[in-house]
Order: sequence, then structure tokens, then C-alpha cells
Amino acid sequence: MNTILVINSGSSSLKFGLFVNHNGDEHPIARGNADAIGADNGKLEIVDEQGNNVFKETQHLDSHKTAFNQIAKCLASLKYGPPCAIGHRFVHGGPHLVAHQRITEDVLAELQKAVHFAPLHIPAAVELIRYTEKIFPQVPQFACFDTAFHQTMPEAAYRFAIPEQYFAEGVRRYGFHGLSYASIVYALGKDLPSKVVVAHLGNGASLAAIADGKSVDTSMGLTPTGGIPMGSRTGDLDPGVSLFLMRVHKLNDAAIETLLNHDSGLKALGGTNDMRVLQQASGEGDHNASLAIEIFCRSIAKTIASYASVLGGLDLLIFAGGIGEHSSAVRANVCQRLEFLGIALDAERNQASSPVISSDTSKIAVRVMVTEEEKQIARHCRALLEQPVKS
Repeated sequence: MNTILVINSGSSSLKFGLFVNHNGDEHPIARGNADAIGADNGKLEIVDEQGNNVFKETQHLDSHKTAFNQIAKCLASLKYGPPCAIGHRFVHGGPHLVAHQRITEDVLAELQKAVHFAPLHIPAAVELIRYTEKIFPQVPQFACFDTAFHQTMPEAAYRFAIPEQYFAEGVRRYGFHGLSYASIVYALGKDLPSKVVVAHLGNGASLAAIADGKSVDTSMGLTPTGGIPMGSRTGDLDPGVSLFLMRVHKLNDAAIETLLNHDSGLKALGGTNDMRVLQQASGEGDHNASLAIEIFCRSIAKTIASYASVLGGLDLLIFAGGIGEHSSAVRANVCQRLEFLGIALDAERNQASSPVISSDTSKIAVRVMVTEEEKQIARHCRALLEQPVKS
């Protein structure tokens, strides 16, 4: 059947999809998710192409390897057969791995050298690749990098104002959520205008300025911690704050990393990283919840306005990601701050999360779109699979 198996691993989850090419594009014939890996209440669920549950079970999944082994067994029992390729999502590949490519021993060695760019993600991802090689020894595997989409940024966008020696070591803006942005560009196709800003808003959140389908700026930087405040991440922060924490509170690098990535953002401001809970609390008069939402939306609007400057105008604003797709209140809050650009929402369309939520009189179109990262990985893998293997 020439299926491509896509693996998208998180810290305690593993999403996957099995894709087949039909009429020139990838279509899922099975999707699934292994949740709560490492906990006693782990869950594994698989749905078919119609969205019907074909497997659902609560079980202890002690590691990503265990989860993948169970997934492979389930797919085999459902008669899907072995894939012709396996694609892995990589958040970061360091300074030298910035293009989607077939996984070789040299690629794995380069990933090991880049561990300090993503110490929590890369080792686990490499370990999972090694394991999938054992289960499917003859199946080619591919690495798809979230940073690849942003390689079109000009030097003025990716350079930091620090000494040259650090840039030479790879300290620069990489940008992330690239597979999400690429999937949106692909989905719009010929309807993609010249000047676009995409706001990918979820527990991790970023924005990208896209000119003629190419990334020219993005909010995340060296790591996914930078940019706007997120669920539990600070976003951009005065570097002096980290120095203060080191000098006054004697926090070491591990403690600072935990604070910046896991104990900050909406969680620190409002007590939770769940936007739905924050909105309910705000509606009940909770000042901290209201402040968290205010800071979040204000930061998004500021970034969109700055990207309108980068692009020389704005034709289309897109909301994506869990919050972007489902929170009409966040979208309305952000767009109200951008009325000076000519943005006007249609309240009913926004409330219904319609594909187009701008009013007919809005100078700038505003859309809500679903990102399809796994499908985009399958597209990249299919294209790479058809390329000759370099000797």
C-alpha cells in the first residue's frame, strides 16, 4: 500500500499517523495517540480514516519505546502492513541539520553533537529512532525539522546582537512550529496572498511573518522558550532576569531552565496553563486570570503589528493551534487591538470559529485554520523517498 508512518513524540505522549498517497496528496488511513507515557493511566487510541475507534485501551506505557512497540503491534493486527517509510518530527537539529533528510549514521552522530540545543528532546528522539530501526530494519527513516521552514529568513532576522564567535557556534534565531506553518502554506496553495502572519497559539505558541510563502521572521529564537508568553514558558525575557536569579537566588542552570520552561507563562500569572480555565476564572472576576489573558493577547497583537512592518503591510492573518482554533475570546481580544490596521471581525463568524472570521468590510482577511503537522511530514517523506539515495 506504500504507507508512510509518521511519529510525533512529546515529553509524555506519542502521536502517530499512517498515510497513503491519493490524488497527489497524503491522506490518513489511521491516526492515534499514546498519552500519559510513564504514568499508570497511560492511554493508547487509534482511529481509522472515518474517525471510528479501532483500538482504545488504558494501559501502563513505561516509555516511548514501549508505546511505539504497542502501536506497531496494533497496526499489524489491524492488517495495515509495514510502512514504506517512517518520518520523525524533530523540534531542533542544531545549526547543521536544518533540512528534512533521510536518517543515516552521520545524521544521528550530528544529532548527538546538537544535544545541548534541545537536551530533553534529542536524546529521547534518537533512542526512539534506534528502536524503530529494530522493529522495521529495512524501512528508511526520515527526520523532519521544525526549524527547516525558517531557513529563508534574512540575516537581519536570525542574527542576535552578540559577538561573532557565538553565532559561529550556532547561537541564532532558528524558529519553530515550521511544520505547522508549512502545512498552512500548502493548504492555502494558490489562495496564499503575499503578506501573511500566522499565529500558532497553543500551550507552545509562536508567530511567523510569511512573504510569498517564505518565512521572513518568527517569534521563537534559539529555543522554543522565546517569543510571546506561553502556557508555562516565559517568552522573551530581559537577560538580566536570569542574571538576577543566578546572583540573588543562587539558581543554577537546571533550576533556571525549569523556571523558564515549566513554571512561568500563563501558569505563573494565572495559576494554570489551560486557557479555558483562565477564561472561566476571568469571567468570575479573577484578577490574575484576567491579567494572564491580557498579557498573552497584548503580546500577540504587538508581534502581529511589528510583522506588518516587516512585511510592508498585511493581507491575511491566520489563527491556528489549539487556542487559535478554539478560543473566540482570544481572537477577538487580539483583533480588537489591531483595528488601526483595518482588521474587523464578524462576531458571529468568530464565535462559530468559521474558516473566515473577518467581516466583509475588513481590509485584512482573518482566517482560522487547522494545522496538519503529521500530514506535512508525510509529504516531505514521500518527496524524499522518491529521491535517489546518495552513495
